[in-house]
Amino acid sequence: MTNKPTNKAIYITTTEPNSGKSIVSLGLMQALLGKAAKVGYFRPIIDDFKTGEIDNHINTVSTYFNLDINFNDAYAFKRSEVIKMKNLNKDEEIIRKIIEKYKAIEDRFDFVLVEGTSFVGEGSIIEFDINVLIAKNLNVPAIIIASGVGKTLDELVGNLQMAFDSFKDKGVEVICVIANKVEQENQSLVISEMEKHLPSEVIVNAIPLNPILGFPSIKEIIDVLDGKILFGESYINNQAGSFSVGAMQLPNYLKHLKENGLVITPGDRADIILGALQAHISDNYPSISGILLTGGLIPEDSIIKLIEGLSEIVPIISVTGGTYSVTNSIGNIKSQIYAENTQKITSSIQDFEKYVEVDALVERLITFKTNGITPRMFRYNLLNQAKSSKKHIVLPEGLDERILRATKQLIDVDAVKITLLGNKKQIEEKIALFEIGLDLNSINIIDPIESDHFEEYANTLFELRKHKNVNISMAKDLMEDVSYFGTMMVYKGHADGMVSGAIHTTQHTILPALQFIKTKPEVSIVSSVFFMLLEDRVSVYGDCAINPNPTSEQLAEIAISSAATSLAFGIDPKIAMLSYSSGTSGVGEDVERVRKATEMVKSIRPDLKVDGPIQYDAAVDIKVGKLKLPNSEVAGQANVFIFPDLNTGNNTYKAVQRETKALAIGPIIQGLNKPVNDLSRGCTIDDIFNTVIVTAIQAQDVQNKNDA
Repeated sequence: MTNKPTNKAIYITTTEPNSGKSIVSLGLMQALLGKAAKVGYFRPIIDDFKTGEIDNHINTVSTYFNLDINFNDAYAFKRSEVIKMKNLNKDEEIIRKIIEKYKAIEDRFDFVLVEGTSFVGEGSIIEFDINVLIAKNLNVPAIIIASGVGKTLDELVGNLQMAFDSFKDKGVEVICVIANKVEQENQSLVISEMEKHLPSEVIVNAIPLNPILGFPSIKEIIDVLDGKILFGESYINNQAGSFSVGAMQLPNYLKHLKENGLVITPGDRADIILGALQAHISDNYPSISGILLTGGLIPEDSIIKLIEGLSEIVPIISVTGGTYSVTNSIGNIKSQIYAENTQKITSSIQDFEKYVEVDALVERLITFKTNGITPRMFRYNLLNQAKSSKKHIVLPEGLDERILRATKQLIDVDAVKITLLGNKKQIEEKIALFEIGLDLNSINIIDPIESDHFEEYANTLFELRKHKNVNISMAKDLMEDVSYFGTMMVYKGHADGMVSGAIHTTQHTILPALQFIKTKPEVSIVSSVFFMLLEDRVSVYGDCAINPNPTSEQLAEIAISSAATSLAFGIDPKIAMLSYSSGTSGVGEDVERVRKATEMVKSIRPDLKVDGPIQYDAAVDIKVGKLKLPNSEVAGQANVFIFPDLNTGNNTYKAVQRETKALAIGPIIQGLNKPVNDLSRGCTIDDIFNTVIVTAIQAQDVQNKNDA
């Protein structure tokens, strides 16, 4: 039996713009690289960038830490792409691609740092919800960051608490909450107040405002003001720690110089230019970060020549704007951390290491166990697993439009090999009629009567069923039936699995399998489950399709088979044996039947987590579960639900499906030696697609067990 999967990622998100997310990303990357051999970086949604450029966040992290990752692999969408797709109601496609891109990164690295959106520009109003949705569907825990700038203590803590509750309500575990850019003297107070409002297991930290990180570099100033570099290009990453205007006489201005200050002066003030440069190399004055010349004025040639001869230089840039407008523009620059600015990167990492409980945080990340699996991730994993070892599935109902459309989708994603049963000309006519665009060269089409294997299959059926008074003539008649022919293909190993039932009854589909594929040696009853893809989790319902009134022994076997199916599809089973009563409170024949079945499961498979009899609310609601069965490791956490009879199971799955808009995949038949699955006659194209994928994975499981 598998344990919960170990977490492989963290989602870093903020509550607003300019929260200082980069400090956490850089600091955590530095810490993780000391614990994991390979750490990846992924941004689901990035800001739009100009042609020829790349995203600054991705470039900074990947360059500084020398990550082995291609830029195009490190993100899924640009902001404008997401807005356009949301306007077209393509939310499902957005999440699907994000999962696909993330999983590709996850497969290559030991751990992945996922950084959320930046809350700037069009669409920022919905970004918080998008970040919650992405973290939920990637099934990774989160770190939430908020800025203390311009907020009272109550506003800051309230902001973080609401964000925490929003993530928790959607099933996202929040490991750490960080208040960033708080006043140094308020750091302890902020931490103390956050601890009062958040659960004790949440790591709480506060990082004081660091003025250095807010100062723009000379490069940023050049970019904003479209400046021209005259001297000192190799020093343009200097930080402008402050700035002052050189409008007064030099002797007076020298008194206003500050360490790492930027000198702003008209380009014809040679006295200020030369005085500032001299002060920079003097032990008696502060060093400056650069000189900005306004008005588009360039010093005279004699001054240029003098500057060229200096042994030590700072960046000198020229801009066209006036002195005071330029000064205002510099004051409004929102400085960022970028790859070449190692001073800011180093300072960010130092602040993170100083003010965040790094060891405790990394330990939580590495040892954190994820709960369950999200529906979208489940579907992604199904498709990927099917594609990992393509299986051959036969679809007997080759003339049905839904079957043909699902076949095209399956071939387009290259998930399985398909054989359709039916007359080839009629199938071609159907494809043309419905304009499906299915390439017949990509599939097999077999007309049972014309098949080279027809006589062989009929003889095999005769040998298998002659003890039931089936003669060769009867065997040939049966073999003309597509369900018998398709099932025989599976039996003979000419196909790995079969899916039918779009136009045939369950009995028509399953009977041939029961007659000669038969049940596994350890199984005496064939049963079924549905994978119920609810909004925030995947549950397994059984048996909702085959057995009307199972005995205690049969219920136990259904539970054990359902646990095996769950494990085969990556779900760690917690089995609830459902009844109208929980624990020992109820009496009656129906309750006793479930109680006996539960004890049998515990006896036969003591390794399985199972409890019953238990009511549905106690099985899914942690508060009700703890109240009714306080010592249960299943109550409130169940993901495999065994219904006491077909009437209850079938009605429940259909009610849940309709009322919650859940996707129900199934029924998935369990207990057979080889996979044969049934469709509802009201099935959709998606139902067929998903059932074929599941059948292919069952076939992989059969092969793996045969190879073992």
